[in-house]
Amino acid sequence: MYTTDTIETSGDDLKITSLGHGSLMFTFGTLVIHVDPVSDVADYATLPKADIILVTHEHFDHCETSTIQMLRKDETVVVGSESCAEKITNYTVMTNGDVKTIKGLLIEAVPAYNMVHMRAPGSPFHPKGVGNGYIITFDDTKVYVAGDTENIPEMKQLAGIDVAFLPMNLPYTMTPEMVADAARALRPKILYPYHFGDTDTSKLTDLLKDSADIQVRIRDMQ
Repeated sequence: MYTTDTIETSGDDLKITSLGHGSLMFTFGTLVIHVDPVSDVADYATLPKADIILVTHEHFDHCETSTIQMLRKDETVVVGSESCAEKITNYTVMTNGDVKTIKGLLIEAVPAYNMVHMRAPGSPFHPKGVGNGYIITFDDTKVYVAGDTENIPEMKQLAGIDVAFLPMNLPYTMTPEMVADAARALRPKILYPYHFGDTDTSKLTDLLKDSADIQVRIRDMQ
């Protein structure tokens, strides 16, 4: 039903399950990490409960309190942007630049925002300083989940990214050209466009056809 890819690390294998839209599940050893779990895209009753839940920002298709509650165990750590803090109990706030070690994983919150795409002049879909992307380090493997963002300057300064999830959902995040630009700066070994709605993913693969060191993987992440 869902596509799961296995990535070798210096320790346990990392299993990445693409659930849909902006929702992901990582399994690493005994740990289960859910990102932006939303019931519209997956039957979470059939999936394992979370050790860690990461929430990028407050929009309804990323921060769904009922699904977060369903996935919780007593020891689950729910981490996210301050914009969701009033909606979720027992919640750990991370803001851009924060770094925490949670259940043995190094997790860094990085900026995620719009510079170009606006609801109205001067009103970006995702204002600077509100949402998070996350870099999760699984032993020697760095996974970057960008959240809802464009190819912002801070993204291009990230180093050592092995796997990148970059959003391509118009008009809210990036065009294929923006994703390709970001990928050329990041140089991930594996690039997953995600949260791409009706955007034609073949445009991205064409734009990166000469970047042989970047493996573009298309999964069902509308």
